[in-house]
Amino acid sequence: MSPLQKTDPEIFNIIDQERMRQEYRLELIASENFTSFAVMEAQGSILTNKYAEGYPGHRYYGGCKNVDVVEDLARTRATELFGVEHANVQPHSGTQANMAVYFTVMDPGNTYLGMDLAHGGHLSMGHPKNFSGKIYRVIPYSVRPDNHRIDYDLVRDLAKKHKPRMIIAGASAYPRIIDYSIFGEIAKEVDAVLMADIAHIAGLVVAGLHPSPAPYADFITTTTHKTLRGPRGGIVMCRKKWAPALDSCIFPGMQGGPLMHVIAAKAVALKEARTQEFKDYQSEVVLNARTLGEELMNLGFRIVSGGTDNHLVLVDLTDKGVNGAQAQEILESAGITVNKNTIPFDPLPPGKASGIRIGTPAVTTRKMGPDEMRLIALWISEAIANRSNESVIGRIIENVRELCGRFPLYMNLDNGD
Repeated sequence: MSPLQKTDPEIFNIIDQERMRQEYRLELIASENFTSFAVMEAQGSILTNKYAEGYPGHRYYGGCKNVDVVEDLARTRATELFGVEHANVQPHSGTQANMAVYFTVMDPGNTYLGMDLAHGGHLSMGHPKNFSGKIYRVIPYSVRPDNHRIDYDLVRDLAKKHKPRMIIAGASAYPRIIDYSIFGEIAKEVDAVLMADIAHIAGLVVAGLHPSPAPYADFITTTTHKTLRGPRGGIVMCRKKWAPALDSCIFPGMQGGPLMHVIAAKAVALKEARTQEFKDYQSEVVLNARTLGEELMNLGFRIVSGGTDNHLVLVDLTDKGVNGAQAQEILESAGITVNKNTIPFDPLPPGKASGIRIGTPAVTTRKMGPDEMRLIALWISEAIANRSNESVIGRIIENVRELCGRFPLYMNLDNGD
């Protein structure tokens, strides 16, 4: 009996149920992935006990000798991996990483350009209930109606008209390559700071499968738990001239003591990301996303922008008789986890949405490949078309369970084998 099982069997059982959910269901949420045992071991380590306000060599508490080394390793690995001059690994999330940049370069009321949330942007790029929309004036840019790709001419026109303090190049549900060189040109033309949010595509950038923003951006933010396949958390990177102001904004400006066990796990993930195995994995992620999108199109689904260049596919359901929220629920009942998502020029509100977002990082971590993607596309199509047929849904559940059993995830969680 484990210590947790003895102390709190209720929580132990819930965690075990979640383990079984992850083991026997298809995880297709584009922002989720499965970490290695090494990452989980670091995150569950005794480093959780150490309070370490400040930065290595400049802490407000004693006893930080070991955690200083951990944080220095994480920072060095981040700068080397992404080819940047400075990295701060303390942000607790991607949103807080973005917040740190906002606070570093802007004053309340300043104007910035960010991708329209309905066209693939993120909450922290101007949602009216988010700090980014409450404190600052956001000018949203969008995708073109003819091809659903970023309208760079519009970005330039808006930048010239509004003279923003900052321009954000980044997205949460955009399946195509982002051209940072154009964003860099526009930012220079209007004397704006350029921030690149690569939370979704960080692993692809590391593997050279997506252009890096490093030559053009003043700041780069990322999460560590999506394609980077690390613990849940954030990182901010910047040019050296911004480093003192950025670090001060994160501590003491935004956060207190850093989560040293999470930073250790980030360091492990960053080391894993330097391997050829990781780069090969990213290539498989992209291939799987492309295969899944193509097969869904073959089955009669509309795919936003006509395909994908990265790890995700945005599916338009407007001709399927269901909205995104309904499709999410239907697929959940069939053992397939996705999330509802708005599509460009969506007539429905975000709570319903007209699309679903599907990503391949997690299933690729399980070693599934193109053949499995074709099966998954078929089951998605069958589930939506036969949503009222319990027999069909039941068969898909069994198919999913059998497939997951052939690609085990954490069945040997106790010993890490």
